[in-house]
Amino acid sequence: MNMYVSNLSFNTSENDLQKLFSEYGTVSSLKIITDRQTGQSRGFAFVEMDIDEEANNAIEKLNNKEVQGRQIAVSVAREKAKKDPRNNW
Repeated sequence: MNMYVSNLSFNTSENDLQKLFSEYGTVSSLKIITDRQTGQSRGFAFVEMDIDEEANNAIEKLNNKEVQGRQIAVSVAREKAKKDPRNNW
């Protein structure tokens, strides 16, 4: 299950997230999204756990939890909407 994590501190590292989510199960992948030009965190990430029960537990326990001075939001990630090539002006 892929999860969307938002309202992260700009100082939160991928290692920090790995430790946080590993308390609830095995993290198969994670990625903090960064600005292409500056490399600065954009304040959100995607975390994937293969076992849905573990992911649901992580969402329940970590949503609205304070992490590094910020109240993070954790939810199931939605699929990225595909762009319609006919509307590419």
